[in-house]
Amino acid sequence: MDSKLLEILVCPVCKGPLAYDKRAQELICKADRLAYPIRDDIPVMLESEARHLEPDEEI
Repeated sequence: MDSKLLEILVCPVCKGPLAYDKRAQELICKADRLAYPIRDDIPVMLESEARHLEPDEEI
């Protein structure tokens, strides 16, 4: 994941910062508890494609 791209990407729902989970290949919005997938090095920044994080899932 390109670090410059990470600096400008924000959550499309709340416009908050995103954390990069390299292992899971996801961008995490801690505020909304959403995980946006990264497919073929391209972040999929659609709310409909995001995975809701479980309450017991660490972020």
